[in-house]
Formats: sequence, C-alpha cells, structure tokens
Amino acid sequence: MPLLTSPFTELDLLRQPEQANDPLQAFDAADEYLLEHLAEQAPSATTRVLVLNDSFGALAISLARHVWVLSSGDSHLAQLALEKNLVRNGLAFDSVPFVAASAPWQGPFDRVLVRVPKTLALLEEQLIRLQGQLAPGAQVVAGAMIKHLPRAAGDLLEKYIGPVQASLAQKKARLLIATFQEKPAFVSPYPTRYQLDAPRLELLNHANVFCREGLDIGTRAFLPHLPKDLGSARVADLGCGNGVLAIASALANPQAHYTLVDESYMAVQSARENWQAALGEREVTVRADDGLAGQAPQSLDVVLCNPPFHQQQVVGDFLAWRMFQQAREALVVGGALYIVGNRHLGYHSKLARLFRGVEQVAATPKFVVLKARK
Repeated sequence: MPLLTSPFTELDLLRQPEQANDPLQAFDAADEYLLEHLAEQAPSATTRVLVLNDSFGALAISLARHVWVLSSGDSHLAQLALEKNLVRNGLAFDSVPFVAASAPWQGPFDRVLVRVPKTLALLEEQLIRLQGQLAPGAQVVAGAMIKHLPRAAGDLLEKYIGPVQASLAQKKARLLIATFQEKPAFVSPYPTRYQLDAPRLELLNHANVFCREGLDIGTRAFLPHLPKDLGSARVADLGCGNGVLAIASALANPQAHYTLVDESYMAVQSARENWQAALGEREVTVRADDGLAGQAPQSLDVVLCNPPFHQQQVVGDFLAWRMFQQAREALVVGGALYIVGNRHLGYHSKLARLFRGVEQVAATPKFVVLKARK
C-alpha cells in the first residue's frame, strides 16, 4: 500500500477493519491537503490541535511528534485504527488521546482540522461544541474530497465559527478555512426525538444516529417479526443504533437478557438513554465495539441485526458479511440470527454459506426478514 507523505512525516497506515487485499487506502488527498495547509502555518510544539473525524489516524498520527494533538470522533473503529496505526508507525498506542463524540473536549484549541463527515448533523453538533473551546485567532479547517463536500458544510462553518474561505481544488480535494469570530451562544438542536406507535415509545437520537428523524423503513419492516417467547435467552442487538430493536424485543420478552452493540458512540449513548427511559433499571449491557468482536464465543442465543451497507462514503457488503461471521461465532449451536435487508442485496445466499438453515420470516416489496440458524 502507498505511504502517506506529508511535511510532517511518512506513515504506513491500514484501514479498519482489516480485509485481505483491501483495494482502498487509509488516507486520501484531503488528508494530504489538510496537513500541507497546517505545515504552511509553521505550528510549534505548543500549538494545540484538535482533529475531528479522522477515520484511520492519518491526520493525528502525522502530527503526533510535532504539536499537541487530540483526536475525536464518533467511530470506535476509528479509535481502533488510531491505536493500531500509532503502534505500526513506532509510537505508543496511547500517545494521541482519543475522545468519543459523546464526551466533551477540554480546549482551548489553536487549530481544528475536520474531515467533513457523511452526516452533516454530526458536523453541526461538533461545531456547536467548539463554543468556548477556541483560542483567540483560532482557525477551523475542514477538508473533503470535492464529490463528498456539500455546500451546506461551508454554511455551517460560517454560522458557528466565522468567515469561510474555500481553497483551490487540489487532487480533487478542497479545504474550507473558517476564522474564529466571537458569536452569541448557540443551543444545539440535538438530540432529536420521535414517537413510535407500536410499541409505544419516544426515541431519543444524538446527532450521528442513523435515521435520526424517524424510524428507517428496514427497521419498520423488522419490528412486527421480532422473535417471541424467548424466555431467558441471551440476545444481542448488533449495530443497535438508537436501540429500538432490542427495546421492542425486551418489552415483549421480560425475562431475556440483552446486549446492545454499535461502533458509533452517539448510537450507544442514544441506546443507553432510550433503554433507561423505556425499561428503567432493567439489567442491560450497552457498549461501543467492533461488532461482536468482544463477545465470547457461543455466549448468545439470538442476534438481531439491521446491517449497514456502507462505511463512511464506501458502499459494499463487507461490514454486513463480517457481522454475520461474528454472529455465527457468538451464537450457541441452535442459536439464531435474525436480519432485515434490502431484497437486492442477496443476503439469503450469503447467510446460507455460514449457517445450517436460512428461512424467510417475512417480506415487503423492498425488504426481507431472514432467520439463520447455527
């Protein structure tokens, strides 16, 4: 794989999760552009830099030996990538501190380097949280490949930070450079909430939660067909989002034991708060993780999953396939994975390669609900 070369260093970086013969690299021209821009400003060892949404550590690790740097984002996989790539490049795994998007930062920061996230609500929330965190004369510089840079990103920077100047394009990447200007205090519009009729719930959603404004149609197709009469089964909601599948299942299965897992810290925060609102102090495990990688083998009876079909801007079934493999490892013999998926994704044949039997539980014109038994 090519090395990331910048004015600060040269790095050998891997994506997370790793896959054999991965055709994608762990950095792009927007990372290079951000680093070049910062280098031109001749930062010193005392310059305090906050890096946001650094998917695989390209920015933070490049800066680690040159400035004071803090990395923050909403991805547990990004945190794993940062730690692994630090070690891969001769640094201690904890030499760059990481703060989850669900936790506050401690400024002030002189420079903020932002990779524009796919969900602009996350960017908005991050910019609002920079209130009171920026030093006088601070700059917030957002970078992205032009095809992934919506006009609204510049509008948000202008609204919450100050005047914005767009850079020239370089290798199909562009920077938006915002100069800090004192503004009146903003109140965040997040988390948002929506009502569900069956079961009757109010669901809270922090900024980066999938389908934050309302129930997604896949989950809507899945809910009426969740398994019943589970007794004291051990159930995991894999990729739990705001926790709706687990909460609906738990309400119908009062003796079952639940584990909710997502790689988004804001999803985990939302799921934990929603569980408590719906089920009070009922025992539950809610954690950020790389899917079920941290789950003991043969420790679950049922896995519920509405799998993702993209990682950041990259569309594909790699993550879903990996989740199916993890579910198989974690299930007892005779245990079952229940999933919902778009018909065209062909999950039935993929599951048949891993599980003893696969049956269709329900179908709509767009979705299928499948049960795969180990």
